[in-house]
Amino acid sequence: MKALIASAALLAAMGAASAQEPQTNLPRVRLAAGMHQIDAQVARSTDERATGLMWRKQMPQHEGMLFVFAQPSVQCFWMRNTLLPLSAAFLDDDGTIVNIADMQPQSLDSHCSERPVRYVLEMNQGWFAKRALKPGSKLTGQPFQR
Repeated sequence: MKALIASAALLAAMGAASAQEPQTNLPRVRLAAGMHQIDAQVARSTDERATGLMWRKQMPQHEGMLFVFAQPSVQCFWMRNTLLPLSAAFLDDDGTIVNIADMQPQSLDSHCSERPVRYVLEMNQGWFAKRALKPGSKLTGQPFQR
């Protein structure tokens, strides 16, 4: 019985440790915002989306994470366990930016889309502003081709 309890405790500790590892091996997709190229990891499953960019200590300027949802709905994001300041672009099905939210690290503040969307792209904070991208700007790439 003690061995079973010890094994369970070890597995729980291992799970907690791996839960604090950033996910860096998700599939990737190439997106573009005009001449600006984006290498985005794609988070499709509930677990992938829930983990998002948590635990990352750095991210190259041309990289981000694209969150994909099955159906359009109002999407809300927060930054619990996320160490990097990020900007989230909430995107229509065709890649048009609906709104952009700047989010602070380790904050529980909620940032939501202004209307139902299926895609959210997180980039380093200020990435969209530095490239003069705003609501109405359009991203291109495979996810937005129908």
